[in-house]
Parts: sequence; structure tokens; C-alpha cells
Amino acid sequence: MRLKKSFQIAINLLFHSKLRSWLTILGIVIGIAAVVSIVSISLGAQQQLEERLGQLGADIITVSPGVQRAFGGGFGGGPFREVNSNSISSETKNLTNKDIIVIKSISNVKYVMGQVSGQADVTFSSKTAKNVRINGVDASVWKDITTEKLSSGRFLMQGDTYSVVIGNRIATTMFEKEIPINSKIIIGGKLFNVVGILQEGSTIYMPIDTARTILENVGEEEFNSISVKIEDVSLANQTVTEITKKLMLSRGILNEKKRDFTVTNPATMQQTIQETMRTMTLFLGAIAAISLIVGAVGITNTMFTSVLERTRDIGIMKSIGAKNIDILLIFLFNSGLIGLVGGLGGVILGFVSSTAISSMGGIQIGGGRGLMGLGASTFVSFQLIIGALLFSVLIGMIAGAIPAYRASKLNPVDALRYE
Repeated sequence: MRLKKSFQIAINLLFHSKLRSWLTILGIVIGIAAVVSIVSISLGAQQQLEERLGQLGADIITVSPGVQRAFGGGFGGGPFREVNSNSISSETKNLTNKDIIVIKSISNVKYVMGQVSGQADVTFSSKTAKNVRINGVDASVWKDITTEKLSSGRFLMQGDTYSVVIGNRIATTMFEKEIPINSKIIIGGKLFNVVGILQEGSTIYMPIDTARTILENVGEEEFNSISVKIEDVSLANQTVTEITKKLMLSRGILNEKKRDFTVTNPATMQQTIQETMRTMTLFLGAIAAISLIVGAVGITNTMFTSVLERTRDIGIMKSIGAKNIDILLIFLFNSGLIGLVGGLGGVILGFVSSTAISSMGGIQIGGGRGLMGLGASTFVSFQLIIGALLFSVLIGMIAGAIPAYRASKLNPVDALRYE
């Protein structure tokens, strides 16, 4: 019997299978769908993580008040772009010009910038937006230290007083009319000129001295955070250690437990989040693997039952010249096709489910604003689809190997007498 004929018979057996075969296929569908969803969400989250951490800048170190704020100002906007000042009590707003001077004296430090942040009402074209995020930055170095990119206009410059650079969402969606370059907007009751629009974001940047007059509870000397740009990224960890030691010394802190500031390195943050994501992916993958194991057991059971039901047919095929290898191939092909059909269904269901999770914004991790949205973006690669299909076919053929072998070893005389 030719290979093609064995395959045709296997397809015929699949299409004439009973309900239990399709229930077995359903088990494979669920297992493969779970694997595809988990892997695609994990890949999408990994890409999103790398993109956002790239926006932070690997050469940027952030010094924040307090020891609870190990991740800077929140993942959504970067440590030197959107700092959640609401989470900092007045007692912990303890970063001053003295700290900037200390940091500037450290080797490998290129630029240092203190910033303040808060919220204020913004009015444009008689429409007012409440509680818009405002960041006060050092205009003389901000363009050298920020990772933001301009859509139009320019960055703040030394000498600017009532000039602002606004995020793209403020310029395009926050008000009924789009805000063009050189427009006038009112912030906290004062008139400002828009000199630049960023490619993304919903933050307004202004000179720090002006921001102190606009924002409440900022103070005249304190900073919400200090951003440090370093020369050599490979020395980031050593620089973090040196900054920590120098600041503790200048503050008269001898006990590490009494340290009242946090020095954050994006590379360390990336490693920590990646390890957490890897653990979560393995855990969810193990749950998905259970579905595949159940599906494999179902295929084995189905194939054993199929052999018993077709014992007489096997005897007839052998009596007209079919060899053991032909019978073996027929049942192996049949079990492989069950896995293939289940894999196809699983890939489609997995793609749909991961896309649905993505469209709903994913699962937020890290509180209200979240470090990131797990599943907020997904990535279904061609390699993932092919791998899932090959894996499901392999599971089917392995699960059907023993029943197929037993079918090939049936004695044709005994098989013909089987009722």
C-alpha cells in the first residue's frame, strides 16, 4: 500500500470519527490556544517592556525622595518625565541643590537635573482641563538629558520663562481644537506660549522656577526627583553605588536602614521585571500544559477505541495485502491529523483570545497607573504558529503510537473473526 493511500484512509477515518474524537480535538484546541495566548502575550509584553525601558534611557539614573519609590516616577512616563508627587509626603521632599552639587562631583556623571512636578488646570480656547500634569525642569540641560522626542517646535532653552513644551495628547485630544505651535494657553491663571510639541505624552514641561510659582506644595528649594545622565553605561551600577554613598555621607546617614532616598537604575529595573514576567509565563505555561496532557490522554483513548472498533476492517486490509507498516501508518496519520486539526483550532482561538485581551488594555500591573499592562500588546509570530502546529501534530502522533503499533500487530485471522 502506498503512503498516499495510507494518508487518504487516515483522512477518511477522521471525517467519519464519532463524537468522542471531536471532543478529543476540542481538548487539543483548548491546550494549544492557551499556549499561543500565553506566549503571544508574553512576547508582546516583552517588546512593550523593552520599548518603554528604551524610552527611559539606559544612561539615566534617577534619585527619588523616600525609600518606597524604587521604580522612580512610574513606568508610564519615565522617572524624569512624570513623577507622582502625590505619593510623596512633605517630610520626604528632601532633595535639594546640595544633593545636585554632590552628584556633579562624581565621576562618570555628565548632566544632572532637578525637577518638580504636580498638577494644575489648563485653559485653551475657553475650555479648561483639570489636573493636567506639570513638570518643572532645568531648561539649560533638559534637552540634553530627556529621552522625549519633538513632533514640532523646539525644546525649552535657557532664558525661557513663560514658555512650555506639551505632550502630543494635550495638543491633539485634550481640547476641542488642536493646539498649534506658538499658541497661548493659561496654566494656573498665567499665560504661557507653546514652543514645542512632543511626539507622545500628556505632560506639560516648563522652566522649574516658573513651575514653583504655579504648583502647590512644591517649595522654593526642594526637588521631586533628580535625573543623572552618565557617560559610560557599563559603569551604571558602580555609579549608582557611588551616588548612594556620597549622598548618605553628605546627609550624615550612617545606617542604611535610615536612608531617605532611592537611586534607580533602569537596567536593574528591566532585569527585575523580566525575571518576574519569566516566572509568570512559566507558571501560566504549566497550567496550559495540563490541558495538552489531558488532550494527549484523550487521543490515546480515542485511538485505542478506534483500533477495537476497526479490528475487523484491519483483518480485511491485511487479507488483501496490507502490511504491518501500512496499518501502522494509517493510525499514526489519523492521530497526527487529530493533533493538526486541534492545533489549527487552537492557533485561531489563541490569536482571537490574545487579541481580545489586548483590545481591552491588558491586565495592569503595579497599581493604579501600573508599571505596564500585561497583554496590552500581543505578538503572534510566524514561528509561534508553526511551532504550535508541529507541537500539536507531534503530541497526536506520540499519543497514537502505541495504539497504532498494536493495530499493526493484529493477526489477520483473529481480526477477521472479531465481532
